[in-house]
Amino acid sequence: MTPFSLDSSMTSMGGVFYPTGHVFAMVPSDDVAHAAAEALHALGYAGAVRHATPEAILADIVPTLGVEENELSAVGMEGEIVRRIGGLAQQGQHGLLVALGHDDAHEVADVLNAYGATAAFHYRELVIEELAPEEGDDGWEDDGDDGDGD
Repeated sequence: MTPFSLDSSMTSMGGVFYPTGHVFAMVPSDDVAHAAAEALHALGYAGAVRHATPEAILADIVPTLGVEENELSAVGMEGEIVRRIGGLAQQGQHGLLVALGHDDAHEVADVLNAYGATAAFHYRELVIEELAPEEGDDGWEDDGDDGDGD
């Protein structure tokens, strides 16, 4: 695992954090970040895993929203996700940026979720897929069937 460093390949044309071909996940602590990275490598994952401390997220990722007076703040899903990531970083959570290569985003998410990921996003070309269950979501859909056979 290497330290996170933002570069232009991780931003959209508008400059907002958008690391296409990666999963970015938030986890509760530094220890969990290291354990999750080790678990990915133990399962044979060979891609790069970068560790973003809360300080790095607040200093590098959050400012991609464009906070200068004359700039429009980022709108849309990528802006909302940066705000969520920033809020979690303010609570002391750490980020993991996982380069996918040929690996399956859902397999990576399964590992990250097993280590308590509070948020995880798969950045694809023009699409961001949320991979971690939202708070209060147990992962089960309500199909309306109450089990009484009616």
